[in-house]
Amino acid sequence: MAQVPQTFLDALAVRTWCGLALEALGRAREEIDAINVYPVADGDTGTNLYLTVESAAAAVDAVFLGHEAGSRGTVPSLADAVRAMAHGALIGARGNSGTILAQLLRGMAQVLSADGDRPHAEAGALRLALRRAADSARQAVAHPVEGTVLTVASAAADAADGAEGDCGAVARAAYEGARAALAATPHQLAVLERAGVVDAGGRGLVTVLAALVETFTGEKPVVTAAHARVPVEAPAECAPVSEGGPAFEVIYLLEASDEAVARLRERLDGLGDSLVVVGGDGLWNVHVHVDDAGAAVEAGVEAGRPYRIRITHFGAGDVHTTGAERPPRERVQRAVVAVVPGPGLAGLYTEAGATTVLARPGEPPASGELVEAVRRAHAREIVLLPNDADLRHTAAAAAEQARAEGIRVALIPTRSAVQGIAALAVHEPDRRFDEDVVSMTSAAGATRYAEVAVAERQSWTMAGICQAGDVLGLIDGDVAVIGTDVTSAAETVLDRMLAAGGELVTLVLGDEAPEGIADHLQARVRESYLAVDTVVYRGGRQGALLLIGVE
Repeated sequence: MAQVPQTFLDALAVRTWCGLALEALGRAREEIDAINVYPVADGDTGTNLYLTVESAAAAVDAVFLGHEAGSRGTVPSLADAVRAMAHGALIGARGNSGTILAQLLRGMAQVLSADGDRPHAEAGALRLALRRAADSARQAVAHPVEGTVLTVASAAADAADGAEGDCGAVARAAYEGARAALAATPHQLAVLERAGVVDAGGRGLVTVLAALVETFTGEKPVVTAAHARVPVEAPAECAPVSEGGPAFEVIYLLEASDEAVARLRERLDGLGDSLVVVGGDGLWNVHVHVDDAGAAVEAGVEAGRPYRIRITHFGAGDVHTTGAERPPRERVQRAVVAVVPGPGLAGLYTEAGATTVLARPGEPPASGELVEAVRRAHAREIVLLPNDADLRHTAAAAAEQARAEGIRVALIPTRSAVQGIAALAVHEPDRRFDEDVVSMTSAAGATRYAEVAVAERQSWTMAGICQAGDVLGLIDGDVAVIGTDVTSAAETVLDRMLAAGGELVTLVLGDEAPEGIADHLQARVRESYLAVDTVVYRGGRQGALLLIGVE
């Protein structure tokens, strides 16, 4: 934790801020969800803000851990920390408010990282950062609306501009300005006034700024339900309502040039509303509400390379399209939630009835994403398949959170997607829960797993020293083969695995796998191993060139 009181902003203060903001949003999440009526009354603003900050905090933690591993006792620079914070928020941004928050953090980072050698920032830089944050967020929204988080952010920047003193004084002024603006939002936006609530996104930003005050001063401003609901003259039976609009929310990350994104903004603005495009330097987060979700994704394909595509159907007759209360959806008895490394396997798992969380190479999902998937599955009982040994703690945290919400969760410690496939193959939702979990666990445990990948750097391994560019064959998580040819290395790995026996070989091909490797390995199995079957799947962009399972 940062020293308290602290008069300046450094990397440690950034880490502390992210941690405190995450804790505060965790406490306020349900309250913020409950007052979410604009732009869509879908009750997820608090959750989206929490997931966005969780991603930012994880990115900052990763930078600190990297420095600790590389040079004992060193900490990252302020520039490293704020850039990590902004990048983490960008790739993890959820929903309309989360996307705007990501741009607010990016605007701050642009100012605070301008001088890369600066060990810390004083009050003047913080004032400029808050102003850049508010301005850049407003520019990212196609049609800014007053009475929203944008108004609250601008008020925070205005208040900070006139603050005297150190960073703590600036942060407190920004918080007080934001709190006053939040209280006024119902008088600026009719849908808020009718519902008797303040803006949910603005409420979330006040929580984040309160965490900034605590970072510098050690004092925790009280942000309670009194800041969420306001007295209005509407009759008591007047329920929260939402304006009619498009049926789908579409969000994706996009690798594209500035020029392509400018054209994309125009295209998406004509397709729907609630358009927010944030980011820069070739990486963008795109958020829009549309009736034609396919057209919104196609526009992204024309602009560059979209990925982490999330499409949410608000549903015919729900609060978004009619202004009525959404009827409760009956929970199913049991569901499977699985982390998958590529879009090909995501399709396979989905066809088998699982709710999936896509893990992009180098960007593992946070626990909040797993909890969100559990909620999306809408079941009384959940079987959770992390499919990655490094996700065991993340999955365990998600399981505990889900259990606290009254959901029965069984975590099967699958360490590879091929183990998850084996578990899913024997899943029977009509069986008793314990029996189903035992059967799935047994199937996963009986499946040996391997992968073939390319080394990114020189390192020591169980098989010797590898160089960057070497082909690695990993069996059960340990490097067993170092080679130069992908097909040859894969064949060696497969032979070693089948030497201990097996009845079924599963091959999952990544996009970068050599042409013909599947045919070669299938022929190898047919010729050398009697009564062993082979099944092949296309995994898409999954990090590893090839995943292998033997059961």
